[in-house]
Amino acid sequence: MRDVKSRNYFEQMKGRGTRTLDMDDLKKVTPSAASAKTHYVIVDAIGVTQSLKTASHPLITKPSLSFKDLAMNVLMGATDEDTVSSLAARLAWLNKQLDPDDQRRIRDAAKGLELTQLVGKLFAAIDADNIEARALKLAGQPIGTDPGDAQRELAQQQLVSEAASVLNGNLVELIDSIRRDKEQTIDHDNLDQLVRAEWDKDAASNAQAFVDEFAEYLKSNRDNIESLAIFFDQPYRRREVTYEMIQQIMDKLKTDKPRLAPARVWHAYAQLDDYKGQPITELTALVALIRRVCGLDEKLTNYDALVRRNFQNWIMQHHSGSGEKFNEEQMEWLRMIRDHVAISIHMDRDALEMAPFDNKGRLGKMHQLFGARMEPLLDELNEVLVG
Repeated sequence: MRDVKSRNYFEQMKGRGTRTLDMDDLKKVTPSAASAKTHYVIVDAIGVTQSLKTASHPLITKPSLSFKDLAMNVLMGATDEDTVSSLAARLAWLNKQLDPDDQRRIRDAAKGLELTQLVGKLFAAIDADNIEARALKLAGQPIGTDPGDAQRELAQQQLVSEAASVLNGNLVELIDSIRRDKEQTIDHDNLDQLVRAEWDKDAASNAQAFVDEFAEYLKSNRDNIESLAIFFDQPYRRREVTYEMIQQIMDKLKTDKPRLAPARVWHAYAQLDDYKGQPITELTALVALIRRVCGLDEKLTNYDALVRRNFQNWIMQHHSGSGEKFNEEQMEWLRMIRDHVAISIHMDRDALEMAPFDNKGRLGKMHQLFGARMEPLLDELNEVLVG
């Protein structure tokens, strides 16, 4: 027996006594019962009802431990309430700062589990009612009986292990890298003051050093990431590069080198190449930067501008001969495909079921317009538009 210092936990314990039992269930634990459960009795052998209670305790009870240490402790088998509660609270705090892309990256690494679901599972694993229910199940005892502290401890271990089963080294590293990227230190007492404003004569050399670091990162991963291998060594396969393959590069870049964000590298290259344009999306910026590093483009070029230029040249070449020309309705579809590739890198058949193609008749309409030429036409466009 032991005293209970937490008011919340004590209320939970008393709450179990208020659970109802019909006469049949009550007879299983009290054979002399003549009716359903009507009341319960608290037997206080050590003065629990008299001792001072705290209203609550902080969720993060181990503030000195880093997130990574907490996560690795749970990953290695720690199931105590303080560690699990602290980890869940840290994850809940981080979840409020995540953008949709961060959430997607975590969801992919967690086998489809949302971070909010992981937080809920961890908190549920140390919930007294859940532990009691599992302990009773383990002991094979009915509700209202005492399974014993040993069964409760085993129950908590099982619940925490099940909740944390999704954790692995890669997921912990990913979450920790995102956490570091979100953190910032703001010093309100020692604010910087502008001393002078003038042209930075070292700006060009700094930009060059930055793009060199980016280029070195891509080259060091060319054998590990299929899409980089294609860009560097297999240009005839560029039509196979998909949105998901570029997203894979982006995810790894954010994890390994968050400072080399495409927007920052783009700014450095734009300064060196005297380029004024802006990319449509972060992914199309990354494609343009990869092409620049690989030497496919001598200067920084917007990917969407490249796609449009290649499309125009392809149409002019197609219409210059004596063969069949595309009619206006066919041209409308070809322009929609061009615009899709300019944003999404690649044209998949499945995309024909989504906007804007869904409002134009989907895949069936394109097949009606182009017939047997549809499949080879899509393959050709994937090849010619990416240059």
